[in-house]
Amino acid sequence: MRCSWCNEENKKYVDYHDNEWGVLNTSDDYLFEMLILEGFQAGLSWECILNKRDSFKKAYDNFNLDKVCNYDNKKIEELINNKDIVRNKLKIKSSIINAKIFREIKLEYNGFINYLNSFTDGNIVHEYDKTRSELSDRISNDLKKRGMKFVGSTIIYSYLQAIGIINSHEKTCYLYGR
Repeated sequence: MRCSWCNEENKKYVDYHDNEWGVLNTSDDYLFEMLILEGFQAGLSWECILNKRDSFKKAYDNFNLDKVCNYDNKKIEELINNKDIVRNKLKIKSSIINAKIFREIKLEYNGFINYLNSFTDGNIVHEYDKTRSELSDRISNDLKKRGMKFVGSTIIYSYLQAIGIINSHEKTCYLYGR
């Protein structure tokens, strides 16, 4: 049995649940991709974003950090007109701002995971039935101070779950406690 939120009719969702969600991934490329996708999720379902993930990868140059940092108005218009992704102008512009700040943090801490570990001491948190925590509050507040957008505590909590810093598999899920 899987977590109750996992739509077992959607193969992408099942694969994401079974092989990615809650699994620690420290790659800066992955951490950046997930931060951008989580920002686009705001007000939408994760399933919606996951279904558009391949289109986002194509539209965002496979989430190449340096390329995204250098997006100009022409690229912004291209993204706004791309019917295969979420075409929210504020989220698109924020994704570029967030990319630049992500890069600054990555350089400052010699990797974005080291920045995150400065809040967690490298520990994995096991908890479920939450949408935010003191940890997500602290990280969210720091990212906002640095100028990031669409990084509220709930989005950051979801981000930490996605990248495996918070493991939230439900007790009835076969992956619980992994």
